[in-house]
Amino acid sequence: MKLCVKLYRDSNGYYIAQCPSLPGCFAIGKTREEANQKIDDAIRGYIAALSDFVPERLEHEVLEV
Repeated sequence: MKLCVKLYRDSNGYYIAQCPSLPGCFAIGKTREEANQKIDDAIRGYIAALSDFVPERLEHEVLEV
């Protein structure tokens, strides 16, 4: 899976990594490498947490209103 990650530096010199596709998923590091590693862990955790809430079999119906 490929996801866009935005990386920028804040006013205190820390690097902020943010994944816009996953609301609230971000990480902070003292270096670019640290921020990248932390956002990788955050994305993996985010997706793992979501998978706990997705039913194994989704059913749907079409209703006419």
